[in-house]
Amino acid sequence: MGLQPRGIFLSDRIVNELQLLVSPESIVYGKLDITFYRDDVRKQLHVANETDIPFSIENKNVILIDDVLYTGRTTRAALDALLDFGRPAKVELCVLIDRRFRREYPIQGDYVGLSLDTIKSQKVKVYWKEKDKRECIELLDS
Repeated sequence: MGLQPRGIFLSDRIVNELQLLVSPESIVYGKLDITFYRDDVRKQLHVANETDIPFSIENKNVILIDDVLYTGRTTRAALDALLDFGRPAKVELCVLIDRRFRREYPIQGDYVGLSLDTIKSQKVKVYWKEKDKRECIELLDS
């Protein structure tokens, strides 16, 4: 399950690679928008994205996929949103970048591409060629 908006670039790639290894029909794939489950939805302007879950998640193993894990707030919102679609048997988290410090919730990645030690004033930005016309990861100072 790719998390909108930027987690879907990673999830699309993972699903494409998995379909080369196993039967494409054995992988069910969805995209989850968490906009209205965020705890800051009233404080900032957020643009809603599409949720596309054309299957039941009831009693399924679900892997949430996102680009950057930092405070855990996005993942918490994703868990709330996911429960509106049923009760999965198990939920795991896959992230490209785990910022490790400054968690606000007891959330950790089960599958992590890269762990980075950062400070609060820094920002990790993942650029995707599909969206940003370039592909890189930058550590930005505020």
